[in-house]
Amino acid sequence: MLPLLDQKAKEKAQKISGIILKEKIFRISKIEKKTYNYEFVVANGNQKVKVQVYFGKKGVKTIIQGNKDSDLYQKINLLISDEPELTFKRKEIREPDEYIGTDESGKGDFFGPLVVAAAFVNKSTLQKLKQIGVKDSKQLNDSQILVLAKEIKSILKNSYSIVYIPPAKYNELYIKFRNLNKLLSWAHSKAIEDLLKKHKCSIVITDKFSNKELTITNNSENSHIEFLQFTKGERFTAVAAASILARNRMVQWFAEQEKKGLRLPKGASSEVETTARMIVNKSGQAVLENLVKLHFKTVKKL
Repeated sequence: MLPLLDQKAKEKAQKISGIILKEKIFRISKIEKKTYNYEFVVANGNQKVKVQVYFGKKGVKTIIQGNKDSDLYQKINLLISDEPELTFKRKEIREPDEYIGTDESGKGDFFGPLVVAAAFVNKSTLQKLKQIGVKDSKQLNDSQILVLAKEIKSILKNSYSIVYIPPAKYNELYIKFRNLNKLLSWAHSKAIEDLLKKHKCSIVITDKFSNKELTITNNSENSHIEFLQFTKGERFTAVAAASILARNRMVQWFAEQEKKGLRLPKGASSEVETTARMIVNKSGQAVLENLVKLHFKTVKKL
């Protein structure tokens, strides 16, 4: 019995490894056999998770070890979520009748901009967004993002705001703030305050990007507003809509670069390092600096 399960576990580990490798943005270690499982490590930038496939009397079971709140954990879980052991039923959440939701895209990518989006919803637009299938942008491919972003803009009309920070501007701001969370707070504030000029709103929900309390928007006129920060905030429809709008702008930036002859990878993988070296060798450091976030450790490796 166990030799058969051992083989099934090995095949499953190989299958999962293959699924992850297809994304071409992750580094994967060799699959190792332990006493009761097969395992390998997946890395992206400074983040790491371990995928373990166990075999025993109760059958074959897959487990992901790592920080469940990290982008990498969530991406890997979504990639292999067709595995029954990894799926779980989410409780339906009760959303406010009207609120602003915010999210960002690009903070973990060496190449490209940082984009923060905010979306104001009420009972009517909330229902319409749910009907078109708005959900966490991490669960959608680029083609789906482009279609949904267009529909979201049509539904929300002037009730959304996008703060687009291209790499050169991002690097200027990072020197000023000297901290990514402070920069994020500034960008979220900018997007939120833009919407507060158009809509009276008492609740703002943000996808959690820091363990510290939010310091978003210090404007005294907004002292009555309740600012809430949630891990996996994309459970809230307005936050999910904002995540799609933010990622859509980032996808557009990568498409713009491709039209210029630059096919740039996302994330912070070894492929990213190789591409960056090629740009420096071909076009010089100055060109690279207009394409990347300079505080990333990747810069020191070039």
